[in-house]
Amino acid sequence: MKKLYKLPARIDHIAIAVVDLDEALFLYEGILGFELLKKREVKGEFSGMIAAELDAHGFNIVLIQGTGETSQVSQYVNEYGPGVQHIAIEVEDMDSLVETLESKGMEFATNIINGKNLMQIFTKRNRNCGMMFEFIKKLNSDSEFEKNSIQDLFEQLEANGAY
Repeated sequence: MKKLYKLPARIDHIAIAVVDLDEALFLYEGILGFELLKKREVKGEFSGMIAAELDAHGFNIVLIQGTGETSQVSQYVNEYGPGVQHIAIEVEDMDSLVETLESKGMEFATNIINGKNLMQIFTKRNRNCGMMFEFIKKLNSDSEFEKNSIQDLFEQLEANGAY
């Protein structure tokens, strides 16, 4: 992205949809040795997920499991199978990036979500490969995901039928 758009960017995290979070944690934490940072549950109006954030030494891996058949994560797994659900890229200039991507035809599944410590936006999922991209701008060096931002994100994805 830096060469193409003259905008610095790096991978922040990779979200991996799993069928069984405990089994996935056994692999990622127990065998591969990634450090579990935190677990959280998010619920929307009709959808929910459990997430486990792991330190992968330079970026994070977020394992996500749906909490029911109507969960966005469960819908993703049913449509594409378990695996990489989205890649999050940290950027420095969110507005310029969004403007540039929109001018090239990129569509977004959410608006920019402004949290206390970070901004984020999700693209619509590419039907060909199942990939969705998240772009994040951290407003300070120790920014982390905030419950309200995650809830807002989840509700926007639900409202747009995105998974």
